[in-house]
Amino acid sequence: MVSDAQGPGDGRRPVFAAERRQRILELLRANGAVSLRELAQAVRSSEVTVRRDLKALAAEGLLNRHHGGATLPGELTREPTHSQKAQVAGAEKLAIADLAASLVEDGDAIVVGPGTTTQAFATRLGRHNELAVVTNSLPVAQALAAFPRIEVVLTGGTLRGSILALVGSAAEASLAGLRVRRAFLSGNGLTAERGLSTPNMQVASVDRALAAAAEEVVVLADHTKIGLDTMVQTIPTERIDHLVTDETAPGDVLDELAGRGVRLHVARL
Repeated sequence: MVSDAQGPGDGRRPVFAAERRQRILELLRANGAVSLRELAQAVRSSEVTVRRDLKALAAEGLLNRHHGGATLPGELTREPTHSQKAQVAGAEKLAIADLAASLVEDGDAIVVGPGTTTQAFATRLGRHNELAVVTNSLPVAQALAAFPRIEVVLTGGTLRGSILALVGSAAEASLAGLRVRRAFLSGNGLTAERGLSTPNMQVASVDRALAAAAEEVVVLADHTKIGLDTMVQTIPTERIDHLVTDETAPGDVLDELAGRGVRLHVARL
């Protein structure tokens, strides 16, 4: 079977289904979760063709399909490292960061959780004056260190090296009694049914403490996370006030989230 995505005059050799599906599995092993659009681009085929491939691979138990993409089996407990996440949806994360920064006002006090999207968000905060930012993320703190008009407070805690974040009871205790305007959080998955989730219990616990300190919760999540579920629920949907995502996020999931009261902010590339 030959993919119909390449015409006879496009100068590229046909890609056979077996080769295409092997490439899809390689991409998933490298990244954990990949969107349908990114898979189609990587294997030079249409999304319709790739969707058929995903259905066939899922029937063999080689991957799990979800809204707008696929994950490897066991993805509920897989925690990508900071460097692995940095290789995914880079342009979308920058667009999300720009839009999310518009939700911050001069003089605000905010908390910022760990993640490559929140790290990008932190780099966009230099335009603001007199901010106070509390974070448990080393990359976020490092990004903010360049801005003398922003006061940066790091929580205590135990360093979780894979994601470069401080976790544990000391991190949670340092957030107790804190009150800020907004929490800007990322995560590994977001669904309308369960809200934000992560594979790790310690990370989830600190994310809850960050959210508890805020009047409003803002989730920053690119399209690869929308419709994806992981093991530990961090923030239930009813506690999420805003979602900042990109234009390729699956519309049906966004509609469900909006129906549950989440305000949507969609970044255009």
